[in-house]
Amino acid sequence: MKLFLSVFMSAVLAFGVDAQIRSVLTVKTPGNPAHEYELADKGSGILKAEMPLPVEVRRVVSETEAGTKVEVYVKANADVWFNLSNTYQLNANHADCEFYMPGFWYHKNLRSPKEAPSFHTSDSWEVREDRLSTPMTGVYNPGAGEYYTVMRETDENGTDCVCQNISGDILLPGHTTVGSVGFRNVSGKSALVFSYPYTEAPTRYIRKLTLIPGIRSFVKLAKGEIVSASWLIAKGAAADFSDFVAKTWTYSYDRNQPKPVATGFTQQYAKDVLSNFYVESFVDKYPLKYFSGEGIRTAKCELSGEYQIGFVGRSLLNAFNALEYAEANNRADIERNARAVIDSHITNGFSASGLFYESGNLSRGEFYPALSIRRQSEGVYALLYYLDYEKRRGRKHADVEKAVRTVLDALLTFQRADGSFPRKFNADGKVVDASGGSTPAVTVPLVMAYRYFGDAKYLESAKLTLGYLEREIIDKADYFSSTLDANCEDKEAALAAATATYYMTFVTKGEERAHYVAQCLKSTYFCLSWYYTWDVPFAQGQMLGDLGFHSRGWGNVSVENNHIDVFVFEFASILDFLKAETGETRFADFAEVIRTSMLQLLPFEGHMCGIAKAGYYPEVVQHTTWDYGRNGKGFYNNIFAPGWTVPSLWQMMSPERVPGFFSDTKKRRK
Repeated sequence: MKLFLSVFMSAVLAFGVDAQIRSVLTVKTPGNPAHEYELADKGSGILKAEMPLPVEVRRVVSETEAGTKVEVYVKANADVWFNLSNTYQLNANHADCEFYMPGFWYHKNLRSPKEAPSFHTSDSWEVREDRLSTPMTGVYNPGAGEYYTVMRETDENGTDCVCQNISGDILLPGHTTVGSVGFRNVSGKSALVFSYPYTEAPTRYIRKLTLIPGIRSFVKLAKGEIVSASWLIAKGAAADFSDFVAKTWTYSYDRNQPKPVATGFTQQYAKDVLSNFYVESFVDKYPLKYFSGEGIRTAKCELSGEYQIGFVGRSLLNAFNALEYAEANNRADIERNARAVIDSHITNGFSASGLFYESGNLSRGEFYPALSIRRQSEGVYALLYYLDYEKRRGRKHADVEKAVRTVLDALLTFQRADGSFPRKFNADGKVVDASGGSTPAVTVPLVMAYRYFGDAKYLESAKLTLGYLEREIIDKADYFSSTLDANCEDKEAALAAATATYYMTFVTKGEERAHYVAQCLKSTYFCLSWYYTWDVPFAQGQMLGDLGFHSRGWGNVSVENNHIDVFVFEFASILDFLKAETGETRFADFAEVIRTSMLQLLPFEGHMCGIAKAGYYPEVVQHTTWDYGRNGKGFYNNIFAPGWTVPSLWQMMSPERVPGFFSDTKKRRK
C-alpha cells in the first residue's frame, strides 16, 4: 500500500500520447444502473469528471525503451465498484487496417464463421486478456507500413474470480487482475482499447460457435484502497502482416521473458508414464486393432469404439511409438500390442481404392465415408517411420511398402494444377471439401517417401505443394483449415506449414534449401503467435489454478476452439533447428519453455490432475471463460482425445527422430 501511495503521488511526464487517450470511468452500485463519466486530465495526470467522483484517478505516462508506458491508479474515497476504459485514437482509416490479437484474431478473422468472433459480426472487438497468448492488441496499416500495439503488463501474482452472471453489467464477487484489450472503429478511424477490469464487446464467445451478449465487469474497492494497472503502447514499421506478427512476437517474448517450468520430470520418466496408455487403451476385439483414444471421458478413461488413423486418434503413430519404446525398454506386452495394431492395419485397414479406412465406429462395424488429406497423410507418415525403423534393424516389410505406395499414388490423383490437395473427399474420388488449407499435411509424407523409396515423383509433388503453400498461405499470412473440426484461422495450419518446409530442408541444398529455411522461419513466427508467453490467472476452486498450472508454453487452438492444448509434435525441434540456422536464441529458449511446461499435467499416481488413468494426457484445457461443452475455465471438457496428445508429446520428446530418418546411418541414433 505504501508503494502504491508513493507512486500515486508521483510526478507525471505528459506528452502527445497522453492527449490521445480517452478515459471513461463507469461506476455501479448494487441494484442500480451504471453511470459513465468522461474523464479529462486536470493537470499532473489527475483525471476528473465534471462532477465529484467516489474515486481519485491518476494516469502516469512515461517513455521507456519498450514504448509508452501508461499506468493508471484508482483510489477509493468510498466503497465503490468501478470499470475504467481507455481508448487510444489512431490516425488510420479503420477499413484499411488489419488487426491482431495473438492466438485469437488475425487480419479480420474472415475465415471464421459469423457465429465466432469476426468482422462478419462487428468491426470492433474487446476481449478478456486470458483469451490471448499475449495480452495485446495490434493494428496494422499496410498502406503506411506501420503498426501500433497495446500490451498489458501482467502481474506475477495474478488472480481471478468466478462470476454467476455471464452477460451485462456485473459486480465481481472477488478480486481479479484480468483486464481486456481490443480495437474499435471510432468515426472511421482505428483505435486501441484497453480496460480494467475486463469488458467483452460487442459479444462474448462462450463455447464453440456460440456468441452471447457482451459483458462489463466492475471490481470493488473499499474506502482507502488503491488498485493499479499498466499498459505499454508501441509503434513500429513492418513490411507486411507476417513481418508485423514476427516483430510483435519478439517484442512480446522480450517483455514477458517466459521461463521453463520446473516439473522435475525427465523425458524418460514422462515416456514411462505415457506408456501406460499403450497398455490400457489397446483394443483387440475387432479385425482392426487400435489404441482407444477418442471420445472418452476424463472421469473414466474407458475404451471406446471410435477410431481414427490420424487427427485425434493417431492409431498408427501410437503403434510406432509403442514399438520403439517397447524394444528400448524390454516391454514385450507393449510390443505385442504395437505390432498387432500395425499388422491389422496392413491386413484390414484399406478400402478397395487403396486408401486407409481412416475413421469410424468399430463397435458398430462402420467406417465413415468422408476421407481427408490430413488423416491419410498421417497414416502414411507413421508407416514410413515404422518402415525406416525396421529397415535399420534388418527387418523388411515388402507388404507395408506396397501399401504405402498404393496410398500415396492414390492421393496423387487428387493433386490439382496449383499444387494443392482438397481437404476432404470420398474413396470414389468425389471432393467433399475443396479447401486447400490442409495441403501441407501431405508434403511431409511425400518428402519422406522420396527419401525412403528414392522415387522423384514424390519430391516433385511435394515441391508443387510448397509452391501452393508459399503463394496462398505463407505469403498471404493466411493460415487456415488445417484442423478438421473447424473452418477458421488455426494454429495447426501454421504448424503444418512450418513442419512441411522444415522437412523439405532435409532433401534440398544450396539456394533452394535456404529458400525453404526462410519459408519455415516466416511460418514459425506465425505459429509462435499462438503459444502463451505468460501465465493466465485462475480463481481458487478452479482445478488448474489449484494445481499451480502455468499456461506459458501452451498453444491456443483456433478462433473457433478457444482453449489451449499440447499440439506440438515437431515444433520444439523446428525451433531448435531455426536457432541453429539463424542464431536466434529466443527460439531455443522458448522451445525449452514448451518442453517443460507441456509436461505439467502428466497424470500418475498421486498426481492425477483430474484424469482417471495414468498416462492419459488431457486435451481440452480450458484456460479462459469458454467451454467446449462442459465445465469451463480451470477445468477440462468432460470428453477428450488422448489419442493425439500422447503422440504429440512423444514426438516432442524424440528430437532425434526427424534427422535420424533422413540420415544415412545404418542405425538410428539413440
